[in-house]
Amino acid sequence: MHRGRVYCGGVRNVLYLLYLGLVVYTVVDVWGSDDDERLGAPRIAWIALILVVPVIGPAVWLVVSRSRRAARAQGGAAGPSRPFRAPTRPVAPDDDPEFLWRLEQERRRREGGATDDAAPPPAP
Repeated sequence: MHRGRVYCGGVRNVLYLLYLGLVVYTVVDVWGSDDDERLGAPRIAWIALILVVPVIGPAVWLVVSRSRRAARAQGGAAGPSRPFRAPTRPVAPDDDPEFLWRLEQERRRREGGATDDAAPPPAP
């Protein structure tokens, strides 16, 4: 019976350490966050929420901050500071008309045929 109490106390200590680690992680994360991630609230308000409301405070911060970061990464409405931009160049070589034109010119030269030295077709 004495062993059971020691084991239970050990598990309890591990849970306390995990909770302490969660609190420290979220406080450091709040401190390094920007206004958009904090929904415009001051850092001190978020830190107070994390310290005063056990488990729920850190969980709320993690959900809010991760959702704001994900929305910003996808170029959503939550991230106006980093708008999405389409690539200016073709992604693959076979999508690039200039590359295909040069490839065709090189093939014609190897075969000994006439080449068309005109400019490559304009990119779309």
